[in-house]
Amino acid sequence: MRLVALILLAGALSGCGIHTVDTGHRGVKVTFGQVEGEALPEGLYFVNPFTTSIVQIDTRTQRWDGKTDAYTKDVQVSHVAFTLNYQLRPEAATTVYRTVGADWANKLIAQVIYQDLKDVVAKWDAVDLIANRQKATDDAQAAIVRDLEQRNVIVSGFFLNDISFSDEFDHAVEAKVIAAQQALQAQNQTERIKQEAQQKVIQAQAEAQSMKIRADALAQNPKLVEWEAVQKWNGVLPQYTLGGAIPFIQMPNPSAR
Repeated sequence: MRLVALILLAGALSGCGIHTVDTGHRGVKVTFGQVEGEALPEGLYFVNPFTTSIVQIDTRTQRWDGKTDAYTKDVQVSHVAFTLNYQLRPEAATTVYRTVGADWANKLIAQVIYQDLKDVVAKWDAVDLIANRQKATDDAQAAIVRDLEQRNVIVSGFFLNDISFSDEFDHAVEAKVIAAQQALQAQNQTERIKQEAQQKVIQAQAEAQSMKIRADALAQNPKLVEWEAVQKWNGVLPQYTLGGAIPFIQMPNPSAR
């Protein structure tokens, strides 16, 4: 009797479908090709294998390291490398499976990322995009979070790892930077020369003004010449005179006595 009971039990179990929904997944119950009910949490489930199956949908956080090309505002081709961390909203597993399918990530993620990146990059000139990579990252993340959330995908992180351009563009940018530096140096040199010239003009004007003041003073007081000479005299009489009078010494006139 026990043997018969075991055979009957085995036959009954073989007619049942046993499905396990793994950790980090949600189960979608499909009967005759139609999705039934809400998403099933992790656990063990028994279904009729002839009519019903349970499809597992991964709801764990996924990481995608991708690359794409996008045109800048000034029509330069940028090569963008990025990282996206995302996961499917668990309670939306049945909806996503019904509308998109089990390979929802391949159908949803790429098209949203590529389009949003192209839109963000197109707002910047190439040089400005490099200088404002963090701002571009923030704008791209905001757009990606918004658009994927509408598709029941949660974004936990987005990063622009690299933005590069062609070698020709890099050389052109380098040449432009060098030219700007040289122009600045030339401008500084010109400004320095201009400042030096202005200082010389100011100095000459000051000297001319000083000479004019002295000339006017001499014209009004001839004795001022002798006074200034006395101020500069070292007290030694000249050893030779060429028939001239010894300067600054007024000899008394004998006939005046």
